[in-house]
Amino acid sequence: MTKLILNCLLPDGRDPGDPAIRERIGKTCGAVGIGCNCLLFALKLLAGILTGGLSVIADALNNLSDASGSVVTLLGFKLAGKPADEHHPYGHARYEYLTGLAVAVMILFIGFELAKSSVSKILSPVPVEFSAAAVGVLVFSIVLKLWLCRFNRVLGDAIGSTALLAASADSRNDCIATAAVLAAGLIEHFFNLRADGFIGLAVALFIACSGISLARDTISPILGENADPALRQQIADYIRSQPKVLGYHDLMVHDYGPGQRFATIHVEMDHREDPLVCHALIDKMERGCLRHFHVHLVIHYDPVVTEDPQQQELKEQVSLWLTDYDPRLSVHDFRTVQGRRHQNVLFDISLPADLQKQEAAITAMLEQRLPDYHLIVTYDPETFNF
Repeated sequence: MTKLILNCLLPDGRDPGDPAIRERIGKTCGAVGIGCNCLLFALKLLAGILTGGLSVIADALNNLSDASGSVVTLLGFKLAGKPADEHHPYGHARYEYLTGLAVAVMILFIGFELAKSSVSKILSPVPVEFSAAAVGVLVFSIVLKLWLCRFNRVLGDAIGSTALLAASADSRNDCIATAAVLAAGLIEHFFNLRADGFIGLAVALFIACSGISLARDTISPILGENADPALRQQIADYIRSQPKVLGYHDLMVHDYGPGQRFATIHVEMDHREDPLVCHALIDKMERGCLRHFHVHLVIHYDPVVTEDPQQQELKEQVSLWLTDYDPRLSVHDFRTVQGRRHQNVLFDISLPADLQKQEAAITAMLEQRLPDYHLIVTYDPETFNF
C-alpha cells in the first residue's frame, strides 16, 4: 500500500524536490498520521477507562500527542506552500517550525500532568482489570504503528524530508512504549505486581522527552543552524566542476524553511578572463543550483592573479606557517597591493570555532615573520569554508 500511495503522489519522472510535490506528500503523511493516531487514541482511551489501566490511558495520550505532531506536519506543509508576499519575500516555510514549537509546549504539559497521576497511583496503587479487549487494542496499535513507521520513512526518503523521517522514528518508539504497556498489564495479571503506575510514569517521561526533542528541533533552525552538510557538499562539488572556476570560499546557506533556501558563495576566476564571459558563467551556475538543488544562489566573483610568481610564493609560505600553527587553518583571497610606503598583503583565514580569540596571536605570528609587509587579515568561520 505504501508504494502504491508513493507512486500516486510521486509519478515517475517528477522531481521529488519540487515544492508542490513536497507539499502534497507532506500533507498526505500528516492526514494519515492524524487518522491513525486518533483511532488509536480512542481505542486505547476506551480500553483504559474500562479496565482502569493508567498506563493504557497514558499510552492513549501519547497517541494524542502524536496526532498533534501530525497536525503540525499537515499545517506546516500547507502553510509552507504559501507564496512569498510583500511582507515575507522569502516565503512562509518557517511556519512549520513555529507550530512545532507550540505543540512541543503542549506535549510537555501533557507529560507533566501524566507524571503527576502516575506518581499518585504508585503511592496509592489500584488494581487493573485484565481484559482481552485491551490486549487486542495494544497489539493492534503495535501493528498499525509499525506500518506508519515504514510509511513515513519511505515517503520521507523519497523527498528528503527530515520531518517525515522524524515521524517515522517516533512511530517506531511508540511501538516500544506500547509493548511496555502491554507487558505491564500482563505482569500485573499473572504475577500480581503493581507495575501500572511505574509504566505510566515511564510513558509520561517518554512523552516529555519527545516534547523536549521537538522543541530543540524547531528552535534550532529558527536560530539559524548550519545547513545540511550533504547539501553544502553538493553545491561545492557543482561549483568546483564548472569551467574556469579556480576555487571557492565563503559558502553560506540560509534556511527559511523546507524548500526555501538561499545561499551565497565567492567563486575565484583568473583576472585575465573576459568579465562578460565570467558573468555569463556565473549566471549559468546560479540557475543550475536552483534547478538541481532548489537553492537560490548568489555568486560573488573574485578575480585572482595567477601569473605573479612572487605573490604565489608568498601565499605558499603564509599557508605553510598557518599549517604549522594549526593544520586546519587555510588561506584564501590572497593578494598584494603596492601602497605609498609599503606593500600591503591582504588575505582571509578560515578559523575553526575552537581557535576563536586567537586571532591576535595568529596575526602577530605572521607579522613577526613578514616584517617588510603590512598585513590586512580577515578571519572567516571555518563553517563557511570547507
